[in-house]
Amino acid sequence: MTKRNKIIYWIATIWLSLGMLSTGVVQLFKLEGNGPGSLASMTKLGYPEYFVTLLGMAKVLGVVVLLIPRFPLLKEWVYAGFFFMMSGAIFTHIAAGNPVSEIFPSLLLLVLIVISWYFRPAERKLILANQ
Repeated sequence: MTKRNKIIYWIATIWLSLGMLSTGVVQLFKLEGNGPGSLASMTKLGYPEYFVTLLGMAKVLGVVVLLIPRFPLLKEWVYAGFFFMMSGAIFTHIAAGNPVSEIFPSLLLLVLIVISWYFRPAERKLILANQ
């Protein structure tokens, strides 16, 4: 892996982790506010309170898995889960008729997920037996 790719990976992964961790903590502990992922904004979109807690827990645990070494299969599941989570968030905002300014955080995280996954080092990739 080139130094350039390693830098791209870590920048994308750190920003992705910070974004997921911050919204995950807000959702997990049901902190007040109207920012992205807050209980108020999620219930406005029609999601039940228990679902917000579940998303928060998944985000926090996913960040832990992404940042620790090893467990490539688990990392693949985290990337897939994050991808579906942010895709769902984008489509929810579109269906609700929200402006682009409310869609942008989810879209940014989706781009960071793809960049982090694409540039991940070999030791963080899943090696299949028949390769």
